[in-house]
Amino acid sequence: MVLGRVVGTVVATRKDPRLEGKKLLIVRPISPDGKDEAGYVVSVDTVGAGFRETVITVSGSSARMANGCKDTPVDNAIVGIVDKVSMD
Repeated sequence: MVLGRVVGTVVATRKDPRLEGKKLLIVRPISPDGKDEAGYVVSVDTVGAGFRETVITVSGSSARMANGCKDTPVDNAIVGIVDKVSMD
């Protein structure tokens, strides 16, 4: 699992039929203290995340196990919206 922040959306009018109706968001990985890390990833939103929200993403086979993604060609999925991060 990776912490990230939603920074944008992707609109694709032509895509695999199994992705129709799925919201695609651009997520930037962040450190636990909220600082941006390198790179971006396109994630399928399974939890109704919004712009600038901190989220938990999973990739690979874990993404295909997310709600609504079974037998869908996804490699990254948003599976949680983070309320708070606490490190002791």
